[in-house]
Amino acid sequence: MPSQRQLRVGELVRKEVSDILSRGHLADPALEGVIVSVPEVRMTPDLRLASCLVMPLGGQNADKVVDALNRSSRFIRRELSRGWTMKYLPDVRFVLDTRFDDDDRITQLLKRDDVRRDTAHTDSDDDE
Repeated sequence: MPSQRQLRVGELVRKEVSDILSRGHLADPALEGVIVSVPEVRMTPDLRLASCLVMPLGGQNADKVVDALNRSSRFIRRELSRGWTMKYLPDVRFVLDTRFDDDDRITQLLKRDDVRRDTAHTDSDDDE
């Protein structure tokens, strides 16, 4: 479970990275005209690594976008350093956010007949 400090710093990094990406100053052709959302940033306990979960709008060319963001991570880190007074500025890496795909997969699994039968059987056992 992340500490309060990890959550707070992660939210600061998320906001700043979102602002940097919305300004569109990254000179990578894979990022031209692409809107990227940053729903979450996960910090390591020592606050030296920020894993930014990202998803391009529409999910198109997601792997190319993540690769382009990782290539631009030094520039993004430099932009983060402006105005920050932390002892160590975290390294930034970008990871594709697959949580929505996982949710869809779990929903599909729960809709299967054999799973529905098993969950109905368990519910009737609880009633007794």
